[in-house]
Amino acid sequence: MARVSLKNISKSYGKTSVLQDINLEIEHGELVVLVGPSGCGKSTLLRVLCGLEDISSGELRIGEDIVNDLPPAKRGIAMVFQSYALYPHMSVYRNMAFGLKIHGEDKAQIDKRVRDAAKVLQIDHLLERLPRELSGGQRQRVAIGRAIVREPKLFLFDEPLSNLDAALRAKTRIELARLHKDLAATMVYVTHDQVEAMTLGDKIVVLHEGRVQQAGTPLTLYQQPANRFVATFIGSPTINLLPARVIEVSGAGARLQLGNGSKALAAVDVSQLQVGESVEVGLRPEHCDVLAPGVAPGADDTALDAEIMLVEHLGESNLLYLKMDDGQELIVRGDGNAEVRLGDSVIVRAPSTALYLFKSDGTACTRLNPGNMRSANAR
Repeated sequence: MARVSLKNISKSYGKTSVLQDINLEIEHGELVVLVGPSGCGKSTLLRVLCGLEDISSGELRIGEDIVNDLPPAKRGIAMVFQSYALYPHMSVYRNMAFGLKIHGEDKAQIDKRVRDAAKVLQIDHLLERLPRELSGGQRQRVAIGRAIVREPKLFLFDEPLSNLDAALRAKTRIELARLHKDLAATMVYVTHDQVEAMTLGDKIVVLHEGRVQQAGTPLTLYQQPANRFVATFIGSPTINLLPARVIEVSGAGARLQLGNGSKALAAVDVSQLQVGESVEVGLRPEHCDVLAPGVAPGADDTALDAEIMLVEHLGESNLLYLKMDDGQELIVRGDGNAEVRLGDSVIVRAPSTALYLFKSDGTACTRLNPGNMRSANAR
């Protein structure tokens, strides 16, 4: 396996810029997930890594080698696509062995690699079947096995689970995480699904309009997003955003006045804030609570009056869609066993440590205690 280094990588088609100054270090044995909305450049970046797209400018290294002008076959990479791309007339065994065979590998070595990979992927009992006799998940494992037997320096995955149903996606995602651990392989994985990114990646790279918005561990991106875009993209349901104005700054954070007149305290670094400045407050649905009757919010809690407009029942929890008196909407994750009715007036509470704060240009203020953001009812 190898370390991968991208320095000032750009890619343009004529006057259209698709990737802009991408700087990224992928460590040996790391699983890096490229995530972002459609058109952000993540698949183009993957194609640049494997050599299917030329680099307009910048330097790409795989291991110690600069590979800008190296053809795909000589880069030591293996790629798994969204479509399984299996030969329909070949058995599982022959599909997995085909690449090694055309490269002239020893027959005994081919057999060992295929059977070892099949055992790791738990498809050793399927080696004589044809692709049409397999489920979608089994076909995807064959495609992954075909990559494993090549023993590449770098694995590239281009939305490999997109064709699977929800239950099978979750199962295969777990299998991929286990496979990465077993192989200690360097992997780059593209997805538009932020849940997939959060559960699989050692490092997540969030792309938007061809630029890296932030790269870091899943927890770092969740707790300390660099900007409004990252905060809205990471987390499901998405973060609530409310307009506010800074009315006081202190060591405890920023005191704010929301659009409906409510006061809030955000425990953030205030060194870049000015009194009177317009900002946005971020509240994640899982860090808010609907107060039970007779329970008062704490002195530093944000408390918001709202009306229940819609309830999504999810079993042990539910999602409450609320509207505040100024028309702003909120989503709150609540207790699935609690009695809630449409039209009820409620008070939503969130601790100061749970609040995110974004300046008018979208940059995030550093949160002071991001690890202490459990919901109010859990305190």
